[in-house]
Amino acid sequence: MSETTHDATVAVTAAPSSDAGLTAAELAEKYGLAVSGARPSLVEYIRQLWGRRHFILAFSQAKLTAQYSQAKLGQLWQVATPLLNAAVYFFIFGLILHASRGMSQDVYIPFLVTGVFVFTFTQSSVMSGVRAISGNLGLVRALHFPRASLPISFSLQQLQQLLFSMIVMFIVAIGFGSYPGPSWLLIVPALVLQFLFNTGLALIVARLGAKTPDLAQLMPFILRTWMYTSGVMFSINHMLQGRSEWAVRLLQVNPAAVYMDLMRFALIDGYGSSNLPPHVWAIALFWAVAVFAGGFVYFWKAEERYGRG
Repeated sequence: MSETTHDATVAVTAAPSSDAGLTAAELAEKYGLAVSGARPSLVEYIRQLWGRRHFILAFSQAKLTAQYSQAKLGQLWQVATPLLNAAVYFFIFGLILHASRGMSQDVYIPFLVTGVFVFTFTQSSVMSGVRAISGNLGLVRALHFPRASLPISFSLQQLQQLLFSMIVMFIVAIGFGSYPGPSWLLIVPALVLQFLFNTGLALIVARLGAKTPDLAQLMPFILRTWMYTSGVMFSINHMLQGRSEWAVRLLQVNPAAVYMDLMRFALIDGYGSSNLPPHVWAIALFWAVAVFAGGFVYFWKAEERYGRG
């Protein structure tokens, strides 16, 4: 467009832009722009996580290797720590408080070791998860990736640590007369279900810990209370014998007790099905699916807020 001025020169004016009058949202849509760090759809989020599966595995392995890199015994502490805890609990609860009531020593010692190792798996997953975002803010702010990669990776790290430690569990079980048999195959589905449950729990506390870092200081007290009510050092059935049936069942169906008892039932010959609550596999499946699915969605809903503020 042009027009003649008073001195006979021609002035050229630009044509109106096609973007004139468009809102910021309309402009972004027109040029294919998206909000940086915006939360993707749930299906897209799962697809992104699958695309980062190699990073998740490599990150968990690196964390596992670095965990005891400053200690002279190195990776042996993966086994020594829960084993020393089991020895302390045996001295206090087995010898002093006689918490082994209803069980022979050949059953109680592998019972205790299995309980300590399996509960430590959940405990460590939760403690790692609560710091997954708040303890890795540099990584979260520097790189764009699905944040659920971090708590999932920490849960995977704890699973690898448990698998390494299970060598000791097998040795203890065999040493006290529980030899490999068909029931040992049940260890695999029990571990898979517990891993799903732990991962869901890690996702939940990761979101809570990202908003409230002080939760990491409170969590050890919560976990210790959970441990003492889950039958790590004693049989719930025998310890509460004569008490109300509903109280026994309530303690037996708490997820920590369920996964410990499934592992004990699979591993220890003298630990029969009478020690398990009814429909124990259905209960284990429910806890795994409900907590994993609920935790995943709960974490995803705050995806765009991690690392900000």
